[in-house]
Amino acid sequence: MARILLLNKPFGVHCKFTDAEGRPTLGAFVDVPDVYPAGRLDADSEGLVVLTDAGPLQHRITDPRHKLPKTYWAQVEGIPTDEALRRLATGVSLRDGPTLPAEAHLLPAPPGVWPRVPPIRERRALPTAWIELVLREGRNRQVRRMTAAVGFPTLRLIRVAVGPWRLEDLAPGEWREAGVPPDWPAGWRGGGGGGHRSGRDGQPDRRPPPSGGSDPERDGRGDGPQKKVSASAGRRRPAPRRR
Repeated sequence: MARILLLNKPFGVHCKFTDAEGRPTLGAFVDVPDVYPAGRLDADSEGLVVLTDAGPLQHRITDPRHKLPKTYWAQVEGIPTDEALRRLATGVSLRDGPTLPAEAHLLPAPPGVWPRVPPIRERRALPTAWIELVLREGRNRQVRRMTAAVGFPTLRLIRVAVGPWRLEDLAPGEWREAGVPPDWPAGWRGGGGGGHRSGRDGQPDRRPPPSGGSDPERDGRGDGPQKKVSASAGRRRPAPRRR
C-alpha cells in the first residue's frame, strides 16, 4: 500500500531533502525514508506538500494530463476588482501563453492562518485582500504571475489543497499520514520505492522517480540522505523550536 504524507511546508523551506548551500529543507521536518515530493512549492510559498513512496502515484499527482486541481490562498496587494477576478478565471496572457480557465474568488480573512515569519511587507495606504485560486495546470510561479498580470501582486501564498488532500489544521512543519481515494485505480495505490539509488558522496539518493510533471509553484530538485524513524515517531512532526 502506498504511503502518503501531507506536510505544511513553512515559509523559507526548500522543497527538497538536502541543499548544497545549507538552506532549510524538508529533511528538518520529515524523517520518513523513501518518500518524495509529488509536486513542489517555492521556498517563499507555504502550505501543502504531498509526499509519497509510490512512483505511479507521484506521477498521477504531478502529470498535467490528469489536471488534478490545486487550491491556493493568495494575499494580494490592493482589493481585486470584478474584472480582475474574471480575467483570472477565464485566462490570463503570460509570456508562455494564456492560462487555462481557473476558479477565482475573493475570500474573507481565512480562518486559522498562522502568522508568517518574517511578516509580509505592507503599506499603510494600500489594503490587502485574499483570493482563492483553483488551478488545473502547472507553470513556474504561475499564481504570482497571474495576479501580477491583473494588477494585484501576491504578497503571501499558501497552498491549501492538492486534489483530494487538504491542509486542514496542520501547523507549519507538521505532517500527517493520508490515504489514496478509493475510486482511484488500484495500480496507483501500490507501494513504490524499490530501494535506494546511490546518490552523491555515497549518500542514498532522494530524487523522485523520473515521472515528474510541473507544478504552479515549484522549486528545484534536490537529493539527500535517508533518515531512520525512531520507534516513538508519531503521525505528526512539530516544527523545530527556534533558538
